Amino acid sequence: MRTWHSRRWASCLLSLAVLGAGAGCGSEPEAATRPLTGTGNAPAAHSVADEEAAGKAALAAYSGYLEASRAANARSDPGHPALARFLADPLLTKVQVTIREAKEHGAMRTGTLLSDPTVVSVDLTADPPTVQIQDCLDATGYRLVYAKNHRVVPGTRGGRYLATATATRYPDGRWLINAGAAHQDQPC
Repeated sequence: MRTWHSRRWASCLLSLAVLGAGAGCGSEPEAATRPLTGTGNAPAAHSVADEEAAGKAALAAYSGYLEASRAANARSDPGHPALARFLADPLLTKVQVTIREAKEHGAMRTGTLLSDPTVVSVDLTADPPTVQIQDCLDATGYRLVYAKNHRVVPGTRGGRYLATATATRYPDGRWLINAGAAHQDQPC
């Protein structure tokens, strides 16, 4: 019974926070690229449907990120426009630098990267709201190769390994991936 009262109270706070956040959205051009911040320190409750919707949106952003990254890597294009549709800093810059460095060394990525992501946590009360994603990436068919002859770059490896990512909700309502890591030492 205590949980029900807490949820009801928190639902009221969430309604007020949403109204306050809508009225407080900045008109600055950068507002769409900064994480959404709350209007206070009071925790807010959200429904299971809200959490599921956030998880679904975060997984769509993650899938878009992987596809945009594959396309940008295949073209050796660190400025590929799809990257900014699914990524935010600091991960956006990290991905762009990695692609640029590979290009400068005459390398590119080719092949297929298989993914099986799952949502491990949703925190809509965080400031900004976040979703944590865990993935088992299969990079056995996704290789770093020399652009001239498509030979595999020595010292690079594929395999199956754990990857983690954080999706964050931004003021314009988009969920963008702004943090991620490949844990190649942790097979899955």
